[in-house]
Amino acid sequence: MITIYHNPRCKKSRAGLQYLQEKGIEPKIVNYIKEGISAETLKDLLMKLNKQPVEMIRTQEADYKSKLKGKNFTGDEWIKIMADNPKLIKRPIVVRENKAVWGDPPEEIQALL
Repeated sequence: MITIYHNPRCKKSRAGLQYLQEKGIEPKIVNYIKEGISAETLKDLLMKLNKQPVEMIRTQEADYKSKLKGKNFTGDEWIKIMADNPKLIKRPIVVRENKAVWGDPPEEIQALL
């Protein structure tokens, strides 16, 4: 089973979903913007991505630039910030079993297939 953490309003996220569908894969879609995302889920995704929390932040977001840029937070603090503000999370995140990738560009997803 492949899962995509997806924001339907994001061009990159839509491209990732389209890439999977063009490969004949209908993934489980998690609209984490609408549904929310827990700190525990974020920790699990980070482990599968093999990344640190700060690497998951979308630094081009206006909220990041106006409220967070230049500040130092612990990993747990970044996770809480992302759980409270899911639009700050890089997307799409595509998961298969114990591995995950960012689907930007969509060709990165091929590593899971």
